[in-house]
Amino acid sequence: MGDVTDPTRASSASASDLTTPGEAVAGDVLAPARPSAAQGALDIASWRRTIHRLYRDVRESADLVEAHDLWRRTRDELFTTHPSTPLLPEDRPGFTGLPTTPYDPAWRFEVVVEPVETRRMVVETGTDGDVQFDLVGVASVPGVGRLDVWKLVQYGGGLFVPVKDALAGRPGGTYGGGRYLIDSVKGADLGAGTEPGTIVLDFNFAYNPSCAYDPAWACPLAQPGNTVAVEIPVGERYGTVR
Repeated sequence: MGDVTDPTRASSASASDLTTPGEAVAGDVLAPARPSAAQGALDIASWRRTIHRLYRDVRESADLVEAHDLWRRTRDELFTTHPSTPLLPEDRPGFTGLPTTPYDPAWRFEVVVEPVETRRMVVETGTDGDVQFDLVGVASVPGVGRLDVWKLVQYGGGLFVPVKDALAGRPGGTYGGGRYLIDSVKGADLGAGTEPGTIVLDFNFAYNPSCAYDPAWACPLAQPGNTVAVEIPVGERYGTVR
């Protein structure tokens, strides 16, 4: 796959434009409709089982470099071979891997989730109504800034932490709508820190939502409280793949 046009219009911070347009449930939940609904559901379940196992193995690993390489290789394999790959059909033949940077331990943090006054973010979707997130806290990341920590109200709950950095939308940079650090309802969860009330935010594992590859997906994007002024050079980038 070559350079992909960055749909930066999808990264608007307005309440009426929190997702990319598409046919899927918000939260990067479901792929566009498939010929067989039953097979599509089985494919998605298979993808999620793999992601849950992958992040479990990452959390349990004593070697972060090795864990990150496993994460990269597993995601490359899913994008290459899995029926639920978000790659467009025309992008699949030339795909050889996601543009992911080598692991840098300086970008791993254990941060306190500071309580804040709760407010709600409502993500409008084309087919599944409104998907709601409640703000449950703020994480102050040294050298990066403050990031809102959200809880998905419906659909089994779960933490959600996106991030949009200063490289967003720039050629060879990061996805214009931001990347995901935590989306625990899908299994993307690096776990708790060593101290009570903390979580792990490791920017080496920041990844693009599926709408970065196929606009038919609907994904909640990073809002002002998840936008930082610094460049975050690690994690999955956006543009030309290997």
